[in-house]
Amino acid sequence: MRKHLEIFPVTGLPEVAAGADLAALIADGTDLRDGDVVSVTSKIVSKAEGRLTYGTRREAVDAELVRVVAQRGDTRIVQTRHGLVMAAAGTDTSNTAPGTVLLLPVDPDASARSLRAALKERYDVNVGIVVTDTLGRPWRNGQTDLAIGAAGVRVVEDLRGTTDSHGNVLAVTEPALADEIASASELVKGKADGVPVAVLRGLEDVVLPVGEDGPGARALVRDAEFDMFSLGTREAALAAVLSRKAPDGPRPVDPEVFAELKLDGVSLEVGDGAVTVSGAEPVAVGMVAERIAVLLHAEGYGVAVRPGPGSAATVTFGSRSR
Repeated sequence: MRKHLEIFPVTGLPEVAAGADLAALIADGTDLRDGDVVSVTSKIVSKAEGRLTYGTRREAVDAELVRVVAQRGDTRIVQTRHGLVMAAAGTDTSNTAPGTVLLLPVDPDASARSLRAALKERYDVNVGIVVTDTLGRPWRNGQTDLAIGAAGVRVVEDLRGTTDSHGNVLAVTEPALADEIASASELVKGKADGVPVAVLRGLEDVVLPVGEDGPGARALVRDAEFDMFSLGTREAALAAVLSRKAPDGPRPVDPEVFAELKLDGVSLEVGDGAVTVSGAEPVAVGMVAERIAVLLHAEGYGVAVRPGPGSAATVTFGSRSR
């Protein structure tokens, strides 16, 4: 348990331009000590690395995104090549010349490693580095700073298998230390105050030994196969209707998937890799077949619907085709 934590801003930094020596600017602005964690906003890292592009912000987002997660009007929540899901791909048009757009660093973890190495080599201080950016969050209003790059810090504290004060075994507890550091540092940085760097003191147990950079903030990005919220509500509904994958290979299905369907006048026959829907009314048969297809798609099945003889339809399902 940590008894004491200090967070203080690094003030008086000049406007950062392409080629700026961030290590020198930070070291000159504060008295760094072994075990400190330096929190740096991604904006000045991007400026120092010349990550400016010309054109509109929409064009910049198009170039930076991997996929669109959700869109409402001109607002787009997208996944970047870093694996981050954020509004407008983290691009920024504030405090930049008209007609230019600031992009995220190409590799924020590499940027953090480079800054850490420079501070150690030139100033003989072993610090952790967290590169931060501001993100919104599902189900919560407002924004907070999170880690998009890190070096020399433990980004996650795995408490699974340990016990709490009542002896209960912790099964899923994994505090995202790098994100907590980023959010805490934002309390003294602040967008309006123009303070892009903060130092956190009292986290020596989080800082790694010299020569160990750790996995970086990339370790905080959830793998796609475990992402339960990979699309926005509207996008998920559209995908269930318009973007189905054909079945390819067997995969068993639990009949409970469609157990709550209203089946007035319609009967189901569940077989290996197929559900046959039949009844006297073709429209009712078609509606139930399509609903089954949507339910199976939502469960990760490849699915296809084809009409059968008379008033019947067959929904085939299985592993999704690649």
